[in-house]
Amino acid sequence: MIEWFTWVQLAVAVAAGVLCIVLGLARRVPSDLTIGALALVEVLLVVQLVVAILAPAFGNEPTGSVLEFYTYLISALLLPPAAAFWALLERNRWSTVVLGVAALAVGVMVYRMFQIWTVQSA
Repeated sequence: MIEWFTWVQLAVAVAAGVLCIVLGLARRVPSDLTIGALALVEVLLVVQLVVAILAPAFGNEPTGSVLEFYTYLISALLLPPAAAFWALLERNRWSTVVLGVAALAVGVMVYRMFQIWTVQSA
């Protein structure tokens, strides 16, 4: 993982999460803005997948469990599409809140992936 990219992902996930939760609590149904915010979180996760696959070839190897890292990454990749699918099926304000919770959960998972990659001893 690249540290600055991790912080960008975390900032985007938190911003998207707060935006969706605020709009949901303001009784707004899922819209292009909320789905788009979650889509941006997903795009950054796809980029993270590519970085994680290529990083060991450039000498940036994880210090923790590779299996645990990829389990977090694949789970995080599945979360935004699942939340968006549900939000589009069940179009109410709580669906928008669920989008926000999914984005915040991705933020937590990205931070944990960063810890697995950098902090733990081999």
